[in-house]
Amino acid sequence: MRFAVLASGNGSNLQAMIDAVQQGRIQAELVGVISNIPDAYALQRAKDAGIRALVVDHRQFADRDAFEAEMIAVLLNWQVDVIVLAGFMRVLTANFVNRFSGQLINIHPSLLPAYKGLNTHQRVLNTGDRFHGCTVHFVTAELDSGAVIAQSVLQVCPQDNVQSLKAKIHVLEHELYPRIMGWIAAGRVALLGNQAYLDGQPLLEPVRFMHEQLMRCVK
Repeated sequence: MRFAVLASGNGSNLQAMIDAVQQGRIQAELVGVISNIPDAYALQRAKDAGIRALVVDHRQFADRDAFEAEMIAVLLNWQVDVIVLAGFMRVLTANFVNRFSGQLINIHPSLLPAYKGLNTHQRVLNTGDRFHGCTVHFVTAELDSGAVIAQSVLQVCPQDNVQSLKAKIHVLEHELYPRIMGWIAAGRVALLGNQAYLDGQPLLEPVRFMHEQLMRCVK
């Protein structure tokens, strides 16, 4: 199976994917990385791993449709099976999402459907939630609303702040995203209509992983 990654920033999730492929935990090929930011470090990570790295700078196009048309052309040329969003900081239009329906996945730093959008760590702290985490889901035209595949969960501790939660969630993401990509590469996960399936059975609720170390608060 052929994966492509869309990234706008540092690319730490991309690095976790590269490591998982190199270690054989994902039986698939990372065929290329596209970034809309020319100096995104994700591009360097791709180059260092011998993966095609391409800039499609949204600022160089007349409008969003032209920008996405260029990405679509590249992805079709690469013969991509699955497109992975890894910190890609552009909202994709319905035209793009529908063109690749069932082939687009994303990871979001909250336990969806809670806290769609931005600033999830601060919102968790503001609400006083006991648990936080990240979610891998299929992408639809509605923001952070596609069928959920899996979640990883941690406990929010009294001493946590935005930075500590961000660091902890990165740990969860770097474990969860490659795991689910491995499932997809093995043919275990699919989207039929608006329903996610695992091993041929509908996922009526997400597969949840409790991070043992991060489920305990240090007193």
